[in-house]
Amino acid sequence: MPRPQRSFTLNTLALAVLAASCPSFAATAPVSCKLISAARLFDGNEVQFNKSVLVVGDKVKAVGDYASLSGQCATRYNLGDATILPGFIESHAHVTFQNVSKDKILEHGITTVQDTGGPLLPPQGGNGSLRLLSTGPILQAQGGYPLNVFTPDDTGGGYDKVGLAIAANATESQVRAIVQNLVAGGASAIKIALEPGGEAGAPWMMSHGHGEVPAAPWPVLSQQQVAWIVSEAHNHGKRVLAHVGENSGFELAYAAGVDMLAHMPCSALNAELLHSAVHDGMEFMTTIDTLASCGAGLYQNAHTVGHVYQEHAGEGLAFPLVYGSEIAHDNVPWGINGEELHLMLHTGSGDSIDFIDVLNVLRSATSAAAARLATGIPGLGTLSTNAPADLIAVKGNALERFKLLEYPDLVMSGGKLVVNKFSPTR
Repeated sequence: MPRPQRSFTLNTLALAVLAASCPSFAATAPVSCKLISAARLFDGNEVQFNKSVLVVGDKVKAVGDYASLSGQCATRYNLGDATILPGFIESHAHVTFQNVSKDKILEHGITTVQDTGGPLLPPQGGNGSLRLLSTGPILQAQGGYPLNVFTPDDTGGGYDKVGLAIAANATESQVRAIVQNLVAGGASAIKIALEPGGEAGAPWMMSHGHGEVPAAPWPVLSQQQVAWIVSEAHNHGKRVLAHVGENSGFELAYAAGVDMLAHMPCSALNAELLHSAVHDGMEFMTTIDTLASCGAGLYQNAHTVGHVYQEHAGEGLAFPLVYGSEIAHDNVPWGINGEELHLMLHTGSGDSIDFIDVLNVLRSATSAAAARLATGIPGLGTLSTNAPADLIAVKGNALERFKLLEYPDLVMSGGKLVVNKFSPTR
């Protein structure tokens, strides 16, 4: 009996002909889509209720009502009583230097980190992996922090180390060239150390397995050197972050126009000068939970910053606190830190807490953090049209319980599901 001939429908035949005549067509996979809906959605700026996020490929295509978006995608997740948010941005980490698992960080809700001290690396990740930005090594004085604590046998450091030492007699052109090299290597910002040491309870005053901590005071960069660094960084559109733990370093940073302190300082600062700095727009990565052992001075500084903001918020002053938990420390989560968010809320809100204060804290880890990083990635830190499809979701109301954010039930990076405890719905 003769073998039956294979039959083709017109559409199948047409596709076969097109694939034969155009190999690139045959190799092109269909673009995947996902529609994710929940009771609450924080889009990086505001809260919306009973909304859906349509993800197509690696981008957010739209945020809207389920009824208007459901026809555009067959893969749907109805999360119910849950909260959807942009993936969080950790602005102060030491992932590379401390060899912390990037996968673990991503699985716990951080989709973008900024390494602030360590090998200079170009931007990387973001499409199913942790997006990592790097400031490169911390610029420091010869013999000073951080090399004197973390690598005491290395007096010069380098672009592949935690610190890079600048000699006391370095010329202006030499100092500016270092900043230029960092920028050329992909640095997201420039970080400097203005740390003379001696603060009780500070982590850098404790042994890190390298023997005795050197006796303070430690050498720091000169006022002129800091001014050159700030000037050159600003010439290239980069912010300057300063590790500051007490008042003398703070005075140097403020006088030179440093944009942001990489920590809330450990020791109590001059309250009048701190008031002026906040009013003039200086910003502060918090790391309050990380530095909790510093004690009263740390909390006094944080409360002062919060009160000054509340006092001048009506004048257009931006929220000065930036979420940072210093991922890599053993005493904080290697992911979203609910306690850090809680401390930010209670120190940055003045005498009372309103819902706008909750929004400010969440913005500081999403849209506002992305704006300060100036990555050039449109929509980073938001759930908006054409933004990177970096998002997280948790069961319950994360606007009331920050702790829920430490254990996300869904994590997406660049449109790829990394964690998912929900089943598709029809």
